[in-house]
Order: sequence, then C-alpha cells, then structure tokens
Amino acid sequence: MTAPSTFGLSSEARNLHWLLTNLVEEVPGIQSVAVVSSDGLLLLSSDPGHTAEARAARDDKPTGPRGSSADLATIVSGIGSLTVGAAKLMTFGGVRHTMVAMEEGSLFVMSISDGSLLGVHGAADCDMSVVAYHMALFVGRAGHVLTPELRNELRKSLETESAGSAR
Repeated sequence: MTAPSTFGLSSEARNLHWLLTNLVEEVPGIQSVAVVSSDGLLLLSSDPGHTAEARAARDDKPTGPRGSSADLATIVSGIGSLTVGAAKLMTFGGVRHTMVAMEEGSLFVMSISDGSLLGVHGAADCDMSVVAYHMALFVGRAGHVLTPELRNELRKSLETESAGSAR
C-alpha cells in the first residue's frame, strides 16, 4: 500500500489513516479497503491507485474490483443499502456485517456508525474469521471519531489527492 499524505490533516484523520494502513498491512489476504459514508461517498481508502505506477501494476495483476477504490466504494455502498433494506423487511434489527464469498475472493462489509461502512476485498485464501475480527477492531476504534467534521475533512483530502494525481 502506498501511504497517502497525511500532512495538514487533523490528529483524528491521521489516526484513521494509520488504522487503515495497519489493517491492510497486518491482515494477510486483504487486497483493498474502503470506508464509505452513509451517502455512498468514499472517505478513506487503501487504494494506491492514484499513481501511474500503481495503475500499471494493477493492470498486470488485478487485485480488486476493477482495481479502483471508487469501484469498491460503489459496491460497498450498494451492498450496504441492499442489506439494510432486507433487514427492514425482515424486521430482525440492524445489519452488523455482510460477507460475500466468491471463487476468487471475498467481500466483507461492516457497519461503522451513523450509516458509514467499512468494506474489505479479500483474497480467496484469506482467513475470513481473522479478517472479520480485525474489521471489528477497526470499527470499534474508528466509529466514535467519524464525526461530520471528520467526514468532511476526509472527503476534501481525497478530492485534493485526486486533483493532484490528475495533473
């Protein structure tokens, strides 16, 4: 993972970046991670895809949904919305987590707070229980700091980063 610049960010935003980096680096089999707001916008990502080298490496060996954090965020948001609707129809309470197992990988979606979601794309051979455990740790540590102000700061940070890499 290519660490995004955290220069100029608040201590809460730097802490979330650090937690995300640790999640990706410490848990075997995690290929990409996205934190998505309740309105479906990407807040934080492990995607190093903002650089040309990362895009080229991704094209040689795809490691995520089309290799893009935006694609992962879209999928996570859609699955989150679908499962919330299903839970309302079934009247079984709120959705805590969702897991989709595929032939070549897995997708995990976990509620953080106020409708925000943590999405993880894992390799086919990842230990699902280890991934779920570490996701729960991330959610427990990150959930209380995802204030409206921090979500806004993270969005602006991603916009600035995207604008800088487009040049």
